[in-house]
Amino acid sequence: MIALRSSMLSALVVFLTTCIAFTSAQCSSSTVKGQPFPSLIDVTTEDLATGLESGLFTSVDLVTAYIDRIKQVNSTLHMVTEINPDAMTIARQLDAERKNGTTRGPMHGLPILIKNNIATADKMSNTAGSFALYGAKVPRDSGVAAKLRAAGAIILGKTNLSQWANFRSDNSSNGWSAYGGQTYAAYYPNQDPSGSSSGSGVSSSIGLALAALGTETSGSILSPSEVNNLVGIKPTVGLTSRALVVPISQRQDTVGPMARTVKDAAYLLQAIAGKDPNDNYTSAIPFDSLPDYVAACSFNAFAGKRIGIPRNIIYSEQGDGPVLAAFTAAIEIVRKAGATIVDNTNITDYALDQYFNGNASTIVLDADFVSDLPNEYLSKLTVNPNNVHSLADVSNFTHRFPQEDYPDRDTGVWDQSLALGFGNTDPRFFAAYANNLIVAGIQGILGAMANNSLDALMIPTDFSPGLPALVGTPVVTVPMGFYPANTTVQRTQRGLVEVAPGVPFGLSFMGTAFSEASLIGFAYAYEQRTKVRNQVQPYIVPNTELWDVVGR
Repeated sequence: MIALRSSMLSALVVFLTTCIAFTSAQCSSSTVKGQPFPSLIDVTTEDLATGLESGLFTSVDLVTAYIDRIKQVNSTLHMVTEINPDAMTIARQLDAERKNGTTRGPMHGLPILIKNNIATADKMSNTAGSFALYGAKVPRDSGVAAKLRAAGAIILGKTNLSQWANFRSDNSSNGWSAYGGQTYAAYYPNQDPSGSSSGSGVSSSIGLALAALGTETSGSILSPSEVNNLVGIKPTVGLTSRALVVPISQRQDTVGPMARTVKDAAYLLQAIAGKDPNDNYTSAIPFDSLPDYVAACSFNAFAGKRIGIPRNIIYSEQGDGPVLAAFTAAIEIVRKAGATIVDNTNITDYALDQYFNGNASTIVLDADFVSDLPNEYLSKLTVNPNNVHSLADVSNFTHRFPQEDYPDRDTGVWDQSLALGFGNTDPRFFAAYANNLIVAGIQGILGAMANNSLDALMIPTDFSPGLPALVGTPVVTVPMGFYPANTTVQRTQRGLVEVAPGVPFGLSFMGTAFSEASLIGFAYAYEQRTKVRNQVQPYIVPNTELWDVVGR
């Protein structure tokens, strides 16, 4: 009881101190050089681009402000594992380009954080949260990091994640890694940040960069976006390159944006999407020129569209009453926006049984991981100081290196992968993968969409990741609501707060492969009608603003 009371007192002190700082920041002069300007927790891509272009501030000012903000909260929330030591130099170079009349696009000079499993060929580490990869080097930037740089974005740093993208332990916690510690979300003390893109979600939610990149195999963008009150885009597998991103499954892995608004997420997707000769899945992109994802942000996107509701994959969970009530209200908002709602566009009984009780999806992930980790990443390292060349090597390192917290946090997922006894070239693998395509495809969400002539499915984000993961199709989540003040606090087995007053939840739109433009339009049309995000503020927010650093 003494330890619990001490923890609660510490959380209350942090809460009050930070709220005072937040109030002070909000009440201070919200102008830059005499011009009104938004707080960095609310600022958008277009706000920043306009301010840079008009000379109101520089990219150096932005980097300075964001680094100060990271330092103010990182010891409490542990969301950023490292800051790019070259960020200020890159900012100066991009400022010089702008001064000479050259801009690379709307992302020019804007700081972005990326998950610490997305490799960069610079001074930063790419660890997937494990000391097994500490000090390892890659031959070049990952495909998405290269596209970010080409678009003029500043890679500000790396964010913490659930170690190995939540593919190590049966008993760990969301947001924990040996390398980065335990990340917490910002809407309730000790809040579970979800995962595995935990640090990216928290960082974006409280304005530690314009936005962040996450990765998803099944839920790792959508879920942390939901609980951190963000828009998250889980792209079609192959729309964004996975080259030199630490893999789980080539059939399910994807990289996408996590941002505070739909339009900001669309700008970031525009920058990172496209073909990459180092990822053959991107050759399946069906268009020579990318759709204009920003232009897809239309208030009238629902007009004349058919939106389905797959009721039989919405299952009962403790405490989900507020989520389901908000979902019912969301359906009416979408209907009034001009859509035809087609209810009970369900998956088949066979698909439902396999989805909840089958093991094909587990076989696919296990076999892909044991093959893809060495073939797509470890074998490509130019420096490999711990000599890890296979999953067995990584597991052995983890078992003997004390900071990996084994056996308290087990390696049950790896044990299962290694015990499977075959990789992703085995006929048994392809049988399991074929079943996935049936369960989520013709008898699942794709069949429901085709059979009912639907433009998209909508569903609470709690229930959206699993089936699209199996067939590699896109999902966009957008803030839908918050748990009310009378909510009973629920904790995980390791004490993280999973449900509590003020914790956010989201609404997802699911579509067919490469339908991101349509889904972005639907998410934007819903967002603009509801403006949910600002209805509840985080309990902890850094107080450095642009007006504090301009001219410093």
